[in-house]
Amino acid sequence: MPTATRLSRSIHKSCQKAPLPSILYSSLQLHSTSQRHFTTSHVRRDNEAPARKDDDQAEKEQGAMSRRLSQMSEDSLSGSGAKKAVEEAGFDENLKKQLEERIAAANFRNDYASAFATVDLPSSAGRGTRDIAAAQPWSGQESIGDASLRMLNDAHKPLRGTPKIPVPRGPPLKIDTGRPSRKPSSGARLANARDRTSKYAELKDADLSEKEKAEYKAQMKARFQPSARAIPDTIAGLANLANQRIEDAIARGQFKNLPRGKKLERDYNASSPFLDTTEYFMNKIIKKQEIVPPWIEKQQEVVSTATRFRSQLRYAWKRHACRMIASAGGSVEAQIQRAREYAAAEARENPIKRKEDKLNAVDDDGHGSQITLAGQLKATPDSFISTENHIEVKETSIDDPAVPTDITEVTIDQSSPQPTSSTPPLAFRQPFRDPNWESIERSYHELTIANLNSLTRSYNLMAPRLAQKPYFNLQRELNACFAEVAPLLPEEIRERSIRPHVKVEVITHKEGSVLEKTFRLQKTRVFDEDLEVKGYGFRQFWKDLWGKEGRRA
Repeated sequence: MPTATRLSRSIHKSCQKAPLPSILYSSLQLHSTSQRHFTTSHVRRDNEAPARKDDDQAEKEQGAMSRRLSQMSEDSLSGSGAKKAVEEAGFDENLKKQLEERIAAANFRNDYASAFATVDLPSSAGRGTRDIAAAQPWSGQESIGDASLRMLNDAHKPLRGTPKIPVPRGPPLKIDTGRPSRKPSSGARLANARDRTSKYAELKDADLSEKEKAEYKAQMKARFQPSARAIPDTIAGLANLANQRIEDAIARGQFKNLPRGKKLERDYNASSPFLDTTEYFMNKIIKKQEIVPPWIEKQQEVVSTATRFRSQLRYAWKRHACRMIASAGGSVEAQIQRAREYAAAEARENPIKRKEDKLNAVDDDGHGSQITLAGQLKATPDSFISTENHIEVKETSIDDPAVPTDITEVTIDQSSPQPTSSTPPLAFRQPFRDPNWESIERSYHELTIANLNSLTRSYNLMAPRLAQKPYFNLQRELNACFAEVAPLLPEEIRERSIRPHVKVEVITHKEGSVLEKTFRLQKTRVFDEDLEVKGYGFRQFWKDLWGKEGRRA
C-alpha cells in the first residue's frame, strides 16, 4: 500500500479519536506523525493482513473531512520539508527510493501543470477551453514574444479566407514540339548512331571510296551539332534550346531583312503634282475629324430654301391653273382636252431644257472624237397615244489641230406604236398664263428671290470657285414652273373631278330660354359718351335702361 495512503489513514484514525478542536493540531503535527509512522513501518508489515481489513472498514466510513485531510497530507509530501523528513527518518532504502520517486513526480507535475491540465481535458472541450488550459499563467509582466505577436496582429489584419499554400507544378505530361510523331527526329537518329562509334576506327582503315568516306565524315560531324542533342523534357530546357536556335539563325543573317515596327500607310495622293498639297491635307483633316466646312452648311441652307420655294410655286400654280381651266365651263372631258392643248403649246413655246453629256472616244484608226448625247423623253398630252424618243448624236472628228474639223449631226426619231384612242386632234393654243395671278404674287416672289440671292451671295463668298452657284431669276423660275406643271394639268383636273366634295354644314341660330325671347331687341342703338369726363355707373345704367331714350329704343 502506498505510504501516502497509510499516512492519510493514520491521520483519519487520530481525527476520529480526537475531538473536533484537535483536528487542526493533528494537521500541524504532520511531520512528527509521519516520522512515527516511518519508525513503526516494520511493525505494520508484520500485521499487514489484519490491517487491510481495518483499512477497508475505514475507507467505507471515510467522510468529506477525512478525504480533505488526506489530500492535504499528499500535497505536503511534495514540499522540501517532507523530503527532509524522509532523509531524517532512517528507514530502508526501498521505501526511501519510492518516496523520492513520488516526490520527483509531484515536482514534475507542479512544474508542467498546464501540460497535464491539457491532457486531462475531456474530448468534448472546446478550443477556447483548451487554449486557456494550455496558456501560461500571468506573471505580471508581458513577454517579448507576446508583445511582438500583438503588435504584428494590430499592424496586419488577418485575412478573411483561409490562405492557400501554393503547390509547385510538375513538368507537362506531353510537349508539342511541332514535329510529326511518326518520323524520327534528327536527334534520335544521331543518338542511334552513337552505338556505331566503335566501328569508326575499323572503317577508317577499311577500303572505302572517297565519296563514302566524305558521307561518313559528314554524318559523324553532325553528331556534335546542336540539332543532334535530345529534346529536353523541362520548360527551361526547351527555352534554352529555342534561344540557341534563334541565336544561330541571327548569326546566319536570317533576321536582317524583316520589317520592324508598325506598317506605314503611304498616301500616294499627297505627293501627286496634280493636287494642291495644302488643300488636300486640309480636306483630309476635316474628313478625319468629321467636321463639315461652313460653306457646306451654307450650301445645304441654300438648296433647302430653293427647293421649298420651287415646290410651293409649282403647287400654287397647278392649283390656280386647274381652277382657271375648269372655270371656263364644259364637261370634264372638255376641260381635260383644253389642258392637253395648253400642255402642247407649253412644250412648243417653252420646252424643258435638255441635259447634254459629252464623251471622248478614240476609234480604231487612232483618231479622237467628241460625242455629245442629248436625250429627252417627249411627253405628249395624251399618254395613251404613243411614246416618242428623240435622240441627237453629234460627232466631231479630231485628226489634226491645223485642219478644220468636220461636224456630222445625226438625228434619230424612234417611236413605239401604242394603241390609238378616239380623242380629237389638239387645237392650236397659246401657253396658258394669268397676268392677274402673277401681279398678285409678284411681291412675294420678288422678296423670296431676293432672300435666295442673299443666301447665294454669302455661300459664294465661302465656297471654292468650282462649287459656286449662279443667282436666281424670277422669270427663269416662272418659266421652269410653267414648263414642268403644264404636262400635269390634265391628270390633276381628272383627279379633281372624281374627288369627293367637302360638305359644309350651316348651323342656324335658334331661340333659347324665356329671358332671351323676352329681352331680345329687334333694334339696338349705341350711345357714345365722354366717359373720361362723365363716369358711368349703375345710376347711369338704370337711367339709360328706363329713361326716355331707353324706352324709345
